[in-house]
Amino acid sequence: MLGDHPTAPCKAASAGVTGSFAADDRKPAAQSFPVRSAAVTVLGGSGMGATGSEEAAIGADIQPLRFVIEHVAPTIDGGRYPIKRILGEPCPVAVDILRDGHAVLGGRIAFRAPDEAAWRYATLAYDYGDDRWHGSFLPDRLGRWTYTVEAWTDRFATWRQALAARIDAQRDVGADLLDGAALLHEAAAHAPHDAAARLAAVAATLARTDVTTAARAAAALDAELPALVAAHLPAPDRTRHTSELVVIVDRERARFAAWYELFPRSCSPVPGRHGTLRDAAERLPAVAALGFDVVYLPPVHPVGRTHRKGRNGAPSAGPDDPGSPWAIGSDAGGHTAIEPALGTLADFDHFVAVAAGLGLEIALDFAPHCSPDHPWIREHPDWFDRRADGSVRCAENPPYTFEDIVPVDFWCADRAALWTAWRDVLLFWIARGIRTFRVDNPHTKPFAFWEGLIADVTRAHPDVIFLAEAFTRPKTVRALAALGFSQSYTYFIWRTTAAELRTYVTELTRSELAEILRPAFFPTTPDVLHAYLQSGGRAAFRIRLLLAATLSPLYGIYSGYELCEAAALNAGSEEYLDSEKFQLRQRDYTAPDNLNDDLRALNALRRRYRALQLATNVAFHDAGNDHLLWYSKRGDRPEDTLLVAVNLDPHHAREAMVEVPLEILGIGEDAAFEVEECLDGGRYAWRGRRNYVRLDPTERVGHVFRLHRPGGLG
Repeated sequence: MLGDHPTAPCKAASAGVTGSFAADDRKPAAQSFPVRSAAVTVLGGSGMGATGSEEAAIGADIQPLRFVIEHVAPTIDGGRYPIKRILGEPCPVAVDILRDGHAVLGGRIAFRAPDEAAWRYATLAYDYGDDRWHGSFLPDRLGRWTYTVEAWTDRFATWRQALAARIDAQRDVGADLLDGAALLHEAAAHAPHDAAARLAAVAATLARTDVTTAARAAAALDAELPALVAAHLPAPDRTRHTSELVVIVDRERARFAAWYELFPRSCSPVPGRHGTLRDAAERLPAVAALGFDVVYLPPVHPVGRTHRKGRNGAPSAGPDDPGSPWAIGSDAGGHTAIEPALGTLADFDHFVAVAAGLGLEIALDFAPHCSPDHPWIREHPDWFDRRADGSVRCAENPPYTFEDIVPVDFWCADRAALWTAWRDVLLFWIARGIRTFRVDNPHTKPFAFWEGLIADVTRAHPDVIFLAEAFTRPKTVRALAALGFSQSYTYFIWRTTAAELRTYVTELTRSELAEILRPAFFPTTPDVLHAYLQSGGRAAFRIRLLLAATLSPLYGIYSGYELCEAAALNAGSEEYLDSEKFQLRQRDYTAPDNLNDDLRALNALRRRYRALQLATNVAFHDAGNDHLLWYSKRGDRPEDTLLVAVNLDPHHAREAMVEVPLEILGIGEDAAFEVEECLDGGRYAWRGRRNYVRLDPTERVGHVFRLHRPGGLG
């Protein structure tokens, strides 16, 4: 409840007021969003209007509104884009609600599920300290939820506040009691039988002149009365913010998952033979045993022959070169077919079923472009950009040219059919059990296409997840996340120093990006092998793995990372030598010095501690050494908070007196305590705020500590 005086809180407030999310909609809405001309809508009538005189009334061109509803948080670009939440996670709302005078106000959140017409309501409570209203609602299903804010004058609470003040001042309140009786009679007229009888009885008491003023006032100030009145007394000036905001509610795997990228064609047990989906299914138990959640497949569709790339991207291919799987389409079909060398759709279904039986989800690559041999080239020639000589233009990313890939013209005259065809490709694979798609180069396709496509698909299938593979400008990455992508690749690969990591992770988790962008940390991809890994040896791979798995709840590795594959195509290149994009790479995953133990331990730790399943709970602390990164991942209890130290130097031992965040752990400044090393169970006796850490990368690259308390509190 809001008493409008800026220096003193209300003495009386009504109970049972509900509340809601609101949005500042003063900015014009954009494409496909309704344009609003005012920030609020009066639901109960404002009681204000033009004078009817020949001259225009003051402000006749302004809609007369009693309330100002503004500065809603969180919103993105004034509510133009949805925020994101996970099922089971509350949606908090903060908003400013203002009106003239000293009346007590009421506020609530109005919200509804994707398939609901009627509104539900949740409380907004006024915080006098920050002069702001706060509340939350809890979505109970997946999909695009709608919410807004309502405000009104709480007439009964306003009356009670004034009554209490006059009683304290020892003024006559006879007329005030009659006013209260009138309000109670009005509420009774809108209440069911039992409530109406109770309200009428209190009203009669307030109106009696043969009862002492003290007794009448006591009845008026009864603690249970406000809730009863609030439930039935109309609010003629109830006003709704006209901007209906959206929150996308996803399943937990949109926020927390460990990905493993696997090329099925490299999974044959016979050296040199093209692997099949059945061969790849035999690899799945080992991947599951490492603790991964998602197996990501590059395109499994027919690979084109025209301009097929050879080994290491050579411009011409030999007879046995498999070509790039991203050059999609041949006589065997397009985006809804399987490369014949991999098998059949039945083999794909078998692969998905084996994965599901192991608790693994399959993520499929969605690359909306074609090879020169794609059936669409013949069936829909107008879908492609052509040169003056009639030839189809190939894909380019200067200075690179990809003759084996043909981009489609998303803005062609028949774009409605083209866009629908891409949507139907996704629906085809969704029908075969795929619920996660890694999208190739989304920043090279129209923003409007992605906004419409993702909304259309998730309207029918709200459990579908889209990962944006967009290594491009930061503002473009943000825009794609705002338009609906569930997850995003990041610049983690190129952030290698302590300062870079602190700055970047803080930006991802402490800015508005946290409301829309879920960052996925991959140390490498088939396209990118950073110089840090090329020169850092096995320790560098362990360092980047530890960082990725503990800094972000979403992380993944490309197959072969566990073998520390570090050979670059040439000096200064981030391309792999003998890249799996262009040839088969059969591996011995049990080779010496593999990282399988690291993967098992880290993935088990991530599943055990919720602190590693969240992104915004990270905080960086002083390590006293620029080569050490020292951070916490806060848990629900001090015992569940994790402290992580990582030596970023793969070549030398580093040591420091790290600053322990005692306030998070609930420990006094000079207290002695014990921390447990979560990866190996070791325990260390510490005292106070500064404690010693030494990390030699030849032995271990980092620590993951937790507070140990005798008695098994953890």
